[in-house]
Amino acid sequence: MRTADFYYDLPQELIAQDPLEDRSSSRLMHLDKETGALEHTDFKHIVNYLKPGDCLVVNDTKVIPARLYGHKKETGAVIEILLLKRRENDIWECLVKPGKKARPGAVIDFGDGLLTGEIIDVVDEGNRLIQFHYEGIFEEILDQLGEMPLPPYITHKLQDKNRYQTVYAKNEGSAAAPTAGLHFTPELLEQVKEMGVQIAHVTLHVGLGTFRPVKVDDVEKHHMHSEFYIVEEDQAKLINDTKKNGGRVIAVGTTSCRTLESATGEDGIVKATSGWTEIFIYPGYQFKCIDALITNFHLPESTLLMLVSALAGKEKIMHAYEVAVQEKYRFFSFGDAMFIS
Repeated sequence: MRTADFYYDLPQELIAQDPLEDRSSSRLMHLDKETGALEHTDFKHIVNYLKPGDCLVVNDTKVIPARLYGHKKETGAVIEILLLKRRENDIWECLVKPGKKARPGAVIDFGDGLLTGEIIDVVDEGNRLIQFHYEGIFEEILDQLGEMPLPPYITHKLQDKNRYQTVYAKNEGSAAAPTAGLHFTPELLEQVKEMGVQIAHVTLHVGLGTFRPVKVDDVEKHHMHSEFYIVEEDQAKLINDTKKNGGRVIAVGTTSCRTLESATGEDGIVKATSGWTEIFIYPGYQFKCIDALITNFHLPESTLLMLVSALAGKEKIMHAYEVAVQEKYRFFSFGDAMFIS
């Protein structure tokens, strides 16, 4: 299977740069994964495709304002860093630009000394380990100095940080939002519950690897980034009971999907667990847990496009994307949604 098989042509103007004022007014394409039939509506009508007894599984991770701009102490050169993974003792693995100026021993000053970071090592893919020093609470300082780490294809500055969070975001730790959930409002979630649909929460802290392009020609040779996930016991029970009672498990987003598929055994039972997952889902994969998926429209040749192709079939997905381009759907993080069932 070739990476090029997942290419499609996307006009630049269809990449959504700003979130809509009303989250649930985005468009929704419904794809029947058995027949390939397509329907067009808007997201607030997602309820028309849900049934009592279904279970929506959301990812309640919260994006941290992980992008920081500082100055190298010795030279005053501007340095941009992106916090990727928290290690022990205030050490973070970070992406640093420009990397050439960020050698071990260099000290970076943020916010006129409110926060300083010393580069202590260079690790995989040129990422840096940075030891931070500060007084007070790190999260509060980060909230003051940091910016939301919007994907590289979004060039507009975000006016309201909360628009890159889901309304149910709770557990801090992501470098990117689980964007399929951005379409839900508290009112819509209430409506979903009232019709007898359960809502289960899992956590997967989204890493920047989610935007990393596939650089190999042979899909199977791509190595996935690892991300930390948690499934609590009561939530695993809720999902397992849904399956036992004949309801559908509907993942809200590829991150919820990857969490569920990582936590489910060959027996189809979701386990209460936590750890790091590198699961790579592409056509040929046999799903153990999910029945349906709410998702956004993904980048050409991306692992996320491969994941949705595994669920609905590559030909059906590529046709749906062709139609989405013709119909001028909005693409990527702040774009429109698709429901595959």
